[in-house]
Order: sequence, then C-alpha cells, then structure tokens
Amino acid sequence: MKESTTIEEQLRVLTNRGMTLDIGDDKAKEILGDIGYFRLGFYCFPFEKSYPQKQKRSHLYRKGAKISDVVNLYYFDMDLRNILVKYINRIEVNFRTKVVYEVSNKYNNSSTWFVDPSIMTRKYIDEFDDKVYTTTFKRYRIIKLHHDKYINDKYAPAWKTLEFLTFGGVLTIFKNLKDLQVRECIAKKYGVRNVEIFEGYMNSIVEIRNTCAHGRVLFDFTLAKSLRNGPALSINNSNKNILNSVIEVIIFILKGISENRAIEMRTEINNLFNKHKSNSEIKCIIENCTGYKYS
Repeated sequence: MKESTTIEEQLRVLTNRGMTLDIGDDKAKEILGDIGYFRLGFYCFPFEKSYPQKQKRSHLYRKGAKISDVVNLYYFDMDLRNILVKYINRIEVNFRTKVVYEVSNKYNNSSTWFVDPSIMTRKYIDEFDDKVYTTTFKRYRIIKLHHDKYINDKYAPAWKTLEFLTFGGVLTIFKNLKDLQVRECIAKKYGVRNVEIFEGYMNSIVEIRNTCAHGRVLFDFTLAKSLRNGPALSINNSNKNILNSVIEVIIFILKGISENRAIEMRTEINNLFNKHKSNSEIKCIIENCTGYKYS
C-alpha cells in the first residue's frame, strides 16, 4: 500500500514526471493544499503522454505540460458545474411540480396516489414503503407535523411527500406510473412526444445533476446510457454519450419552462467555453472531451 506524501514531495513527483511549475513553487503549494494532489490528478490526466490510456499509464507528462493549464482546466470544470447546477435545479423543481399537479388532479380522489396500486406499480409501492417513507420521510418536520395532526393517515399527501424526493426519486415515480397518457401529457409540456425519449433525456439530466452534486469531474463526463435521436438533437455514434449532448438536452428541457432561461444558459455556457478559447491546450481538451465545437 502506498504511503501518504507531503506537499513538498508531491511537487517533486510532478516535476520529476515532466510538469512545469510555471506558477512558482509557493503558488503550486497553495493549490495542492487547496485542491489536493489526488483530485488535481484528474485534471493532470489529459497532459500525460499516454492519455487517454487508463491502463498501464506512464504518468509522465508530455513536453510543455504546465501546472497553470491543469489549474485552468480545474476551474473550467468548477465554473461549468456551477452553471449546470443552477439550471438543473430549475428543471428539478418544475418537473416535481408538474408530476404532482398532473397526477394529483387526474386522480383527485387519491391524495396518496404514489402508493395506490391502481396508479403505481406494485414493485415501486413496496420499495417506497419499506425503504423510503417509514425509515426516512417520517423524520422530516413537515411530514411529522402532518401525522401529529392527522393521526389516522398512513401517508402525507403527494404535494407534501414528493417535496422530499430527490430529482431521481421523482423521475422514478414518473417511470412507475401505470397511466401512459399522464406520462405523455407531462412529457409534451417539455416538447417531447415520445415518453421513452423523454425518460432518456431526464435520465441524462439526473446523471449530470448527481455528478455535479458529488463534485465529480465534468470535462470528460460520459453518459452510462446513450441518448437517442429526438427533438433536442440529432445524434450520431460519436456524440451519444458526451457532455455537450447532455447540455443540449438541458437547454431544450429548460426551454419548455422558460425561453429566457434557456437563452441565458446557452449564453453562460458559450461565454465560459470562449473564456478558454485562446488557450490552445485547454481548447483542444474541451473540444475532444466534451464535444463542444468552437465557431
């Protein structure tokens, strides 16, 4: 097992492998103390001679590799994360609102429709009851107050309960609705007629949301499950899983909520990418990894 190293030792490893500390030793130490050697390594990876090879890496850097470029790539990633989180949050709240409103009003005689076997799949109901509501939700103040007031209620109504579900949790409810018509109704509100394509879009947004929430690397993000052709974009084999395709999906779904916010997001994304346009190293990495095309 490897032993931990000091910041001074980490600097020596970087320089011995060919990284130029063009920001000076003191600033480099500050960066390592802030970001961490291991985390910074994700952003050093594209500067390795053996990149993009992940097995049997040499860990040696190609000629001209500079720590300032590594740091710029890190901050590009962080800025992109902040932009995406802001607009994904808007989508998450809107999607939850639409699911609660549309289903609750179609089945207005069942305020706890999320555990109604005539509306939801039995598999979902069983897992929700055992793994979510009883063990977690009853601890929340709003849910607890509901049960204190309505002592005979086994569940709080959907407009209270679903407020505590994650984005992925709301999407799971959507997928387990037996009524295809209500799912189609919700999908059409975002400009998507095919429910399967809509679910694929939302899956990709949830995946990006979770990547951002956990601070994972974004610039070389790839989807676990490929996107399909649809109204958001036409897809060929090379862009089914890449970050820029998901960004286009986010903008498309956002457009179904607010045209102005969609324009605003595209402007912010383009401004961020163009901020690094003059740096040929970063520009090349961005284009190759994200699929973003500079005009």
